[in-house]
This record gives sequence, structure tokens and C-alpha cells, in this order.
Amino acid sequence: MPTTPDMSPRGAWILMLAASAILMITMGARLTTGLFMSPINTSTGLGIVSISFALAIGQFVWGAAQPVFGIIADKYGTPRVIIAGALMLATGLAITPFMSSQWGLMLSMGLLSAAGAGAGSFSILIGATAQSLPPQRRAFAAGFINAGGSLGQFIFAPLMQAIISSAGWVMAMFTMAATTLLTIPLAIPLRKKKVINATASAPITEIGLGRQVRLAMRDRSYLCLHAGFFTCGFHIAFLVTHLPGEVALCNLAAGVSATALALIGLFNIVGSLSAGALGSRFRMKYLLVAMYASRAVIIAVYLLAPKNAWTFYIFAAALGLTWLATVPPTAGLVGKLFGMRYLATLFGLTLLSHQIGGFFGAWLGGLAMERFGNYNWMWYADIVLALAAALVNLPIREAPVSSPVPA
Repeated sequence: MPTTPDMSPRGAWILMLAASAILMITMGARLTTGLFMSPINTSTGLGIVSISFALAIGQFVWGAAQPVFGIIADKYGTPRVIIAGALMLATGLAITPFMSSQWGLMLSMGLLSAAGAGAGSFSILIGATAQSLPPQRRAFAAGFINAGGSLGQFIFAPLMQAIISSAGWVMAMFTMAATTLLTIPLAIPLRKKKVINATASAPITEIGLGRQVRLAMRDRSYLCLHAGFFTCGFHIAFLVTHLPGEVALCNLAAGVSATALALIGLFNIVGSLSAGALGSRFRMKYLLVAMYASRAVIIAVYLLAPKNAWTFYIFAAALGLTWLATVPPTAGLVGKLFGMRYLATLFGLTLLSHQIGGFFGAWLGGLAMERFGNYNWMWYADIVLALAAALVNLPIREAPVSSPVPA
């Protein structure tokens, strides 16, 4: 694999594997929270809406934390951010069983664990590796790292469900808290940052972070990426939080939801790697258009299909191909538009929009369940938003944005 003069092929693979493993753990912990909703409700009696709101706060905080931690990583280095995030994530998970109020869950799952997971998530990890790899390998690296998050979902979902069924949700939560501490030694390969002379992407500038952010927020293509990513967050948060509830409404065993979540992760490994590889051959905006449009079709077919276990498994596999595969082309477009220097921050801001959508996906799902006794209107909203996201990505301009020369 081509690398920079400063990094051997072995060093590049170690860097990518470490980043992928960190994301496997942090996303595995995040994307299985829906499995705990029913046990927490049974234990605390708080109700689905209250728990959904706490998890919705977590969706927002996870997104809001990423540009903040991106700024810190750009200035002080990635390992410090990863270590701080690991401690926050483990603490938040470990204290969750002791929380019996909505405010307590908002502190543990909505603030601490969500912010900690954000410190070890896409923008920080992709930003750190992109600065150490040549332009022609960045799309592949983003897909490879993203596949790690999907592998985490594939591993954690059945594992957590097995522990919940055999030893209780409290033991499962403690196990997950202990596992997240493994991200600390994995941060060691990320300790050095080598900034690449990115002649193949955006022009090199010496403008400051604040000026670069203001420039980005005035660019139509960047705002279109935000709008599309909002929809992606809405979809993912709704399903992660409420798919177990949807399975229960169909009178199916809890294991069906765990298997479906695992299948989403498994098939997204294929989707992420494919998106990363295709991003170096095709225009990335068209990849996003295709993925968002396919979600509308997949959800419509699901609604028309009989509700049995195999329907959920096929639905999960199909949706998994696009699940988080939107991340590599979105990060790649941000890099093409504005270069690598502030990628962690600028991509972190798009993830904030993603998680604003996630907040509404998780929260409105709980409200829909309480109001109507099912999730039908949420599925209809998913279809409409997916079609809107496909359309809004079409005007994106895949060319570097000219930055003003500093005085």
C-alpha cells in the first residue's frame, strides 16, 4: 500500500488497525444501548419516553462532543483525547445501574458515556489517520476504520444480549464498561501526527481554525452534507434505540433484535469497505445519493413484508450495506473541499448534524410509541427523509474550495 516517506507500510497498517479497533469498541458500546431499554424500564419503572429522552440526549452529546474533541486533537494530539474519552465512557456505563431517575440516566448515558464515545469516534480517528496517509489511500482508510465500528456492533449486540439473558443487564453493563478501557493502550500508535502535503486534494493554507470553520459554513456543498447526514443520524438512532421495541410488537423473542443488530453490523463491514474503495473511483456524492435512496426502498419493502424473524434478518442485512457506509464518502468530501488540516473539526461538525438527527430519531420514536402504540409514523418519516437526503446531495460540488490567502 502506498505510504508517505515517513511511514512504512507496516506502520500504516498498525495505525489503521489501531484506529479501527478503537472504533470497534466505542461504537459497539454505543450501538447496543437499545438492548438495555426494556431491562432498564423494568428495573426503574421510568417509562419508554423518559428512557428514550435520556438516550436522545446521548445521541446529541455524542455529536456535539466530536468537534470539541476534534479541536483538542488537532491542537494537542489524538492519544490524550482517546484516553480521556475511555475514562468517561467507562465511568458513564459503570454508574448506569445505580441510576433510578431520568436525570441520573441523562448524566450516565446521556452525558458521560456519550461524550466519552464521541472522543473515540469517526472524526477524531479518521482525522488522525488521514494526516498520516497519502491522498490516494484516505478513502480506503476511512472505509477500513468505519468497518471497525460495524464489527463492534456485530460482536457486541449478541454478546450483550447473551449476558443480559444469563447474568442480567447490570452485569452486561459492567462488562461493557470494563471492555471500553481497552481503547487506552490502542491509542499508542496514534501518538505521532504527520501532516501530509495534500496536493491532490485542497490547496494548502495557513488560515486559522476559526476562519476555516466560517469559510466552511458559508459553502453550499458543505451545508448539503450536513443536511444529508442529519437524515442518516435520524435513521440510525431510531433503529438502534427502538428496533428491540419493534421486534417485541411483532411478538418475537428478544434474541431476534440482537441478531438483527448484529447482522446490520456484519453487512456494514462490506458496505463500509466498498464505500471506501468506490470513493477513489467514483464521485462520492453519487455514492451518498444511491445509499440514501436505497434506504427509502428498503424501509418501504419492510413495511409491506410479513413480520417474522426472517423479515427482520433480511431487512437488517439490506440496511446494513448502507448503515454507516455514508461516513467514508462524507469524510472524503469534507477532505476534498477543505483539506486535511482541520478535518477532525470540520467532519466533527457534520457529525453534530448527524446526531441532531439522532436526537430526534431516538426521542420521537419513544413519543410515537406512547401516542400511537406503534412506530408506523416513524417509518414513514424515515422514507421521506431518505428521499430528501438523496436529493440534497445532488448539488454538492466535488472540487476544492478556494481559501482566502491570509494577510
